[in-house]
Amino acid sequence: MAIEQMAMPQLGESVTEGTISKWLVSPGDQVNKYDPIAEVMTDKVNAEVPSSFTGTIRELVGEESQTLAVGEIICKIETEETETEAAPKREEEQNSPSDTDANRQGKDQSNKARYSPAVLRLAGEHGIQLEEVEGTGAGGRITRKDIQKIIDSGMKQKSEAPAPAAVQTTQQAPKQQQKQAPAPALSAGDIEIPVTSVRKAIAANMHKSKTEIPHAWTMMEVDVTNMTAYRNSIKDSFKQKEGFNLTFFAFFVKAAAQALKEFPQMNSMWAGDKIVQKKDINISIAVATEDSLFVPVIKHADEKTIKGIAREITDLAKKVRNGKLTAEDMQGGTFTVNNTGSFGSVQSMGIINHPQAAILQVESIVKRPVVMNNGMIAVRDMVNLCLSLDHRVLDGLVCGRFLGRVKEILENIDEHTSVY
Repeated sequence: MAIEQMAMPQLGESVTEGTISKWLVSPGDQVNKYDPIAEVMTDKVNAEVPSSFTGTIRELVGEESQTLAVGEIICKIETEETETEAAPKREEEQNSPSDTDANRQGKDQSNKARYSPAVLRLAGEHGIQLEEVEGTGAGGRITRKDIQKIIDSGMKQKSEAPAPAAVQTTQQAPKQQQKQAPAPALSAGDIEIPVTSVRKAIAANMHKSKTEIPHAWTMMEVDVTNMTAYRNSIKDSFKQKEGFNLTFFAFFVKAAAQALKEFPQMNSMWAGDKIVQKKDINISIAVATEDSLFVPVIKHADEKTIKGIAREITDLAKKVRNGKLTAEDMQGGTFTVNNTGSFGSVQSMGIINHPQAAILQVESIVKRPVVMNNGMIAVRDMVNLCLSLDHRVLDGLVCGRFLGRVKEILENIDEHTSVY
């Protein structure tokens, strides 16, 4: 028999950690390879993690609601192995040196100084010097379980100098982790609502975006009177023929995809010492539930018709609300279009979907009096398009031209435009 270790998988591009939402197995359970063993939530997706082995669950290392870095151990599985496979392992164990300080120095310690918020909080609360802790995570990373073990064993540092310990962990933490808002005082009738793992991930991603990306934004008014009349004239026949709705949002996504093809700088990402201009145009769209926000992706949106985009919007929204969204559905986004107009907003600044360089907010279509070119006043269907941009990657000139092109495309949609 052998004990195999299951590590936290990487469930998406740029994902560095995941939160165990729910264990689907218990110690002693028999599992086959590829059987789902846990539900894990990241800032990009909520997905089931399959077992990498066939065997018996021996230990659930990670706890529900615990956040672990990619590569950290989440559980241990006992598997069968032949005697010839086992012998070399036993020999290796017998010949291995004891876990001395000298031996530890030879181990991979590349992640030693990377601390999660939970580790920083626990260490600060209990006056633990993190540089003295032996991490069991990938690359020597200190896990929450390592800190908890010290606390439970009573080996934590005495309260002789708790302040320096707190100061030191703060200095080693990333800047966005240095300040934590104090808990507000509760009054009679106040309700405390536990923060779900999904909400924690949303908060972490939004915080990362706002602290790392220098946001700027711009807005244009667009006259979509002809587009609105055209869509309303064909929506019933389209629904009867295709079986799904032709939404206004599909027209906006198509216009953005077309403009991205003409202004490829907008389809870029910041990568530290370089800017990566993406070849594929994959539009992320925000889909909200009662308590969560997911951002699935329409792949190769520039190659799809308005009908094709409308179908994908319907299918992805249905997956979100039925809990069927997969990691693949969330990966590869290069630019985000957000339908804030669906709940009545007329002007907003979106937070960029990290690591993308821009997000386009499509506001409500409202009837407003407009002065026409001939000087007459007419009631028109108007919409505000609000573009947030990463000023490390993009400047106002290219963003203004891009937004102007989106405006031009939308204002030229009429009864002669094909949705197929």
